Amino acid sequence: MTRPRHKRTVALAALAVAAAVAACAALAFGSVGVPIGALAFAAAHPNTTSLAHTIFWDLRLPRVCIAACVGAGLGVAGVMLQALFRNPLVDPYVSGVSAGAALAATLGIAAGMSFAVVPAVAFVGGLACAAVVAILGAGSGATGNLRLVLAGVAVSALCSAAVTLVLLRLEPSSELSVLSWLAGGIGGRGWLELRWSGTYLAVGFAGAATLVHQLNALRLGTSAAAGLGLNVDGARWRVLSLAALITAACVAVSGVVGFVGLMVPHGARRLVGGDIAWLLPTSALGGAAVVIVADALARSIAPPTEIPLGVLLAIVGVPFFLAVARRPVEL
Repeated sequence: MTRPRHKRTVALAALAVAAAVAACAALAFGSVGVPIGALAFAAAHPNTTSLAHTIFWDLRLPRVCIAACVGAGLGVAGVMLQALFRNPLVDPYVSGVSAGAALAATLGIAAGMSFAVVPAVAFVGGLACAAVVAILGAGSGATGNLRLVLAGVAVSALCSAAVTLVLLRLEPSSELSVLSWLAGGIGGRGWLELRWSGTYLAVGFAGAATLVHQLNALRLGTSAAAGLGLNVDGARWRVLSLAALITAACVAVSGVVGFVGLMVPHGARRLVGGDIAWLLPTSALGGAAVVIVADALARSIAPPTEIPLGVLLAIVGVPFFLAVARRPVEL
């Protein structure tokens, strides 16, 4: 499915505007009411000291930036995994990457590791689970797609059981902290977490940009890709490794947030077609907008409590997954 270049350009620009508008709205509104003028003054004068300054610079701005990074990362990882496995039902959550990253990150947090190394530990866990799912789900056609999804569900369930065992051995205070993180959410995160996760994501995004042609070849099938001169096995592991790195950076800062990597690429594909060169930036912008809006709703629907971000997105994502499962779209 292709789109004229000018229509793809307009769609990409519209998504950029939508993401910017969502970010501005998320900065302006929240559980604590602050006049827009006071927030605008705090934004323009970062050296002042006031309640509005604290809310804008220390709470909302880093949170919106983290939401944008997580959404962009999950959107890009979803595009890469769907192209790799040639399966529209695949995303970091379904493929087991998120579950493996979450288990490894939970072990790291329980061991008292610094946040700087948690994404690296999560990367190892996510890559290991992705490799297991890829091996168990090897095959082509409808049978291969079904086997892949079942393998992802099984590995995710195993990782969830392992996380439960870890939680049972933690102190009550640590257990509540890890449980809150696993439910998905970016409350309490700040500039430190943004800096480390952003570094890992920058590496992942730069690597993904170098794989555009390889991803376009892989989505045609292994035979066609090999016929184009691509080293299929090497390309698969490069894609899988980078997708795991991107997912790990997201999981480390936001916990397990599912279905963004499934929903966003589908919407982006309807806007710009299947060309990876257009699909990656479109999914990044779309994912950023989706998670920014979802996080704003999560902290604004029932203040002062927050709805876990993972729960809110699952409410939307599960029906979407079932709809796609009934009528898969062409990659």
